[in-house]
Amino acid sequence: MFIGHYGPAFALKGAARPIPLWVLFLGVQWLDVGWALLVLAGIEKLRIVPGFTAGSPLDLYYMPYTHGLPGALALSVLFGLIVAGWLGAPRGRLFLVAAAAAFSHWVLDLVVHVPDLPLYDNHAKVGLGLWRHVGVSASLEIGLLVWGAWLYARNVPARRAHGDRWLWIYVLFLVLLEIYNLLAPPPPEARGMAITALAAYGVLALLAAGVDRARGTSR
Repeated sequence: MFIGHYGPAFALKGAARPIPLWVLFLGVQWLDVGWALLVLAGIEKLRIVPGFTAGSPLDLYYMPYTHGLPGALALSVLFGLIVAGWLGAPRGRLFLVAAAAAFSHWVLDLVVHVPDLPLYDNHAKVGLGLWRHVGVSASLEIGLLVWGAWLYARNVPARRAHGDRWLWIYVLFLVLLEIYNLLAPPPPEARGMAITALAAYGVLALLAAGVDRARGTSR
């Protein structure tokens, strides 16, 4: 799951407008930000196996801290506390929305990953494996993204003329990025892939901030 994670980011903006869209974009990838940092530190591990599944060449065989259920819950709570502490009142709502954004990552990963999400430690791994059927998983990702963007456009109306044009241009860009990822060759090694992932999450969050600003809805 890649661009599909951004569907909840768009959708949740309407539930807590004080949270900037770029923060929600970081939130839905918060677990993967932690994962990439731990991969770089040599703590969590993966193998790049071309053809491992139709949708991903990554054998994510050891990631108990960021994608194990207890770790995912703890990181989601941490993200909620950071956002609520930074933005202030209404802290309860902001905490719940930010934490939900972060935990949505684990829920959506559960749908597409093969069983590599531990329920505790590095054991009892779960995953429904939709990445084995790339046409279905890609359609789900695009559908989630468009659904979230539609809710965002409806619940957070643009205050500037033609503001939604930039939203849908960005959505199209994300769809093209997903297609590129599916067609591109596997990354050559894990550390480079982790660095690329961190850079991508940062750039996509900055572009989300631009969409919010172009629509006149930035905080």
